[in-house]
Amino acid sequence: MPSVDTSLPFLQALQAGPLVADGAMGTQLYERGVVFNINYEELNLSRPELIYRIHEAYFRAGAQVIETNTFGANRFRLHRHGLEGKVREINLAAVQIARKSAHGAAYIAGAIGPTGQPLLGVSAEEREQVRDAFREQAEALVEAGVDVLLIETMHQSLEAELALRAARSVAGTIPVFVQVSPNERCELVDGVSVATVGQRLRDLGADGLGLNCSVGPQIVLDAAEKLMGLGLPISVMPNAGLPHKVDDRLIYVSTPDYFLRFARRFYKLGVRLVGGCCGTTPEHIKKIAAAARMEASTSSQPDPTEEHPAVEVDWLPPPPKGVNPTPKGEKSKFAAKLGKRFVVSVEVNPPIGLDLTRPVEAARMLTSAGVDVINIADGARAQARMSNLALAVQMQQQLGIETILHVCGRDRNLLAQLAHLLGAHSLGIRNLVIITGDPPRMGEFPDATAVYDLDSVGILRLASGLNRGLDPGGRAIGHPTSFLLATGAEPAAMNYDRELRRLRIKKSAGAELVMTQPVYDPAVLNRFLDDIAPLDLPVLVGLLPLASHRNAEFLHNEVPGMQIPEPIRERMRKAGSGPDARREGVAIAREMLAAVKHRVAGAYIMPPLERYELALEVIDGFLDP
Repeated sequence: MPSVDTSLPFLQALQAGPLVADGAMGTQLYERGVVFNINYEELNLSRPELIYRIHEAYFRAGAQVIETNTFGANRFRLHRHGLEGKVREINLAAVQIARKSAHGAAYIAGAIGPTGQPLLGVSAEEREQVRDAFREQAEALVEAGVDVLLIETMHQSLEAELALRAARSVAGTIPVFVQVSPNERCELVDGVSVATVGQRLRDLGADGLGLNCSVGPQIVLDAAEKLMGLGLPISVMPNAGLPHKVDDRLIYVSTPDYFLRFARRFYKLGVRLVGGCCGTTPEHIKKIAAAARMEASTSSQPDPTEEHPAVEVDWLPPPPKGVNPTPKGEKSKFAAKLGKRFVVSVEVNPPIGLDLTRPVEAARMLTSAGVDVINIADGARAQARMSNLALAVQMQQQLGIETILHVCGRDRNLLAQLAHLLGAHSLGIRNLVIITGDPPRMGEFPDATAVYDLDSVGILRLASGLNRGLDPGGRAIGHPTSFLLATGAEPAAMNYDRELRRLRIKKSAGAELVMTQPVYDPAVLNRFLDDIAPLDLPVLVGLLPLASHRNAEFLHNEVPGMQIPEPIRERMRKAGSGPDARREGVAIAREMLAAVKHRVAGAYIMPPLERYELALEVIDGFLDP
C-alpha cells in the first residue's frame, strides 16, 4: 500500500510525484444494498461505519487521497430530503470519517458536487443563491480541516465558476481544484470547450484543474490533453465506462486492467492525480496505484501496455383482443420488404440545435444509393438533441422516404407515451423500434429525472394494443394504428440467458423484428440466431464500422453489450487512425456481413461519428438487384 508524507502540503506532494485518488462512493454503497432513493450524504450521520469501511477499502487499495462523502451535501440537494438544515453537520461528520480511515497517511479532499440547478437564463439573485450554497458547504469542509477542496462533476461552465468563486472566498491557504465533466466532443453541456473553461477557471484562481465522470477513460484522456499547458496540476477520475443493468444490478464494463493501461497514459501525459468515478472499485484503484508506482520508478522506460439500462417496469397488462391488427406485410413499404429481399437500415440521428441540413442530406444520399429505411434514435446516450419525431417527419415529407422511429421509456410517462405514439402515427410514422433507453446519468444532464413508467416490454404492449384499436385501459380508440414493431437485442449480452428470456417476452408483447447491437464475431451472432430460431423473428444484424483502434478499444471496454474480438482489435491497432483505419473498419464490417447475410433479413448500420458514406461502403455489392 503506497504511503504518502502528509506533512507535505498537498500541492508540494503533487509536485514530488504522481498521486492516487480513491474511487466511487455511490456505486459502492449501492453494491452494499443501499438503494438510490435515500440520501447518501446523510449516511455520514446514521451509518458512519459503512462510509468508513468504503473509505478504508480504498485506502488499503492504495489511495493516497480520500474524498469525503459530500458530493451532494449542499443545501439544494439536501433540501430534496428535508435535510437542508444539516449542511454543516453532515460535512463535518464526513471529514471526520474520512480522516479516521486515512490513518494519517492520505490526504483528505473535501468533495463539492453540483447543486443540480439549471443556470441558463437565471437571474443574478438565483445565481447568488447557488454561490451561497457552495460557500456554505466549503466553509464547513474548511472548518473540518480538509487538505484540498475538490469541486467535481461540473457540467455547466457557469456553475463551475460560481463554485470556484465561493470556495476561493473561504479556502484561505487550502488549495481548490475544479473538475469538469465533458461529453465526447470535449465540451460541457453549455457548449463551452474544456480548454476554454480551463483557462477561465485558472484565471479565477483555481489551484488545479481536472476531469471526472464523463463516459470512460478514453474521453477523459482526450479532454485531459486539452488542459495540459495551462500551468496547473491536472487530476482525472473517469467512470468505469457506461453502466449496464444485469439482474437488477448496475454493472460497469471497464475492467481494472483497462484502467491500468489508461492510468499509465494519464501519468505519462503529465496528470498528477488519478482516481476513479462511477463504477470504479478498490480493484480499479489497486491498478491505478500500480501504474503510479511504475511511473515513479520507470518513467524513462517504454510503456509495456502500449501495444443502451434502467429500472425495468413491466406492469402494463396484456391488451384485450380488440380488432385484428393490420398484417405485418401491409403496415409499411419497409415491412413489405422483410423476408422478400435483403433490407438495409442506416442510423441518422437528430442534430444538436435546429439545423436539419446534414441529417436530411445524409438521408437523401443513403436512400438514393439503395438504403431502404432511415432509423433515428430517441435521445441516444441521454444526450440533448432535437426530437427524433420532428426529424423523421421532415425526412419523410421532404424526401418521400420511410423512417424507423426509436421510442424509449426514459422520458415519458404512460400518458405521454400514449400521446407520442398516436401523434407519430397521425404524422405518417409506421415503423418503430422500441427500447428502454439510457438513464440520464449517462448523459450530459445527469440531474434530469428518469421516468420509466414503461420499459421496452411495456411500450411494446402499449403499441400492440393500439394496433388492435385499444388504449391501455381497453377502450376503443376509433381506428387502430398499423405500427411495425421492432425491438433491440444484444447477441453479446453479459447475461445471455436473461437476454433470450427478455426477447421471448418481447415477442409475446408484440415485437415483429429484431435489430441487434453491433456484432463483430460471426460465431456470436450464429449462436444467437440458433437460439432465437423458434421465435421466427426476422433479424437485422447491427454493424458499426470501426473508425480507429482507439474507437475499437472504447467500444470493447466501455460500452455494454459490445464485444470486439482481440484479432479484430489487433487489426485496428495495426491500421491506427485516419483513412487507413476507416478502410480497415469498413473491411471488417463487410466480412461480418458476408459471413451472416444468408441468415439474416438485413443489416442495421450505425456509421461512426456521422461518417454516413461509410455505410454505403459497407453495403456495396450486398444489395439485392
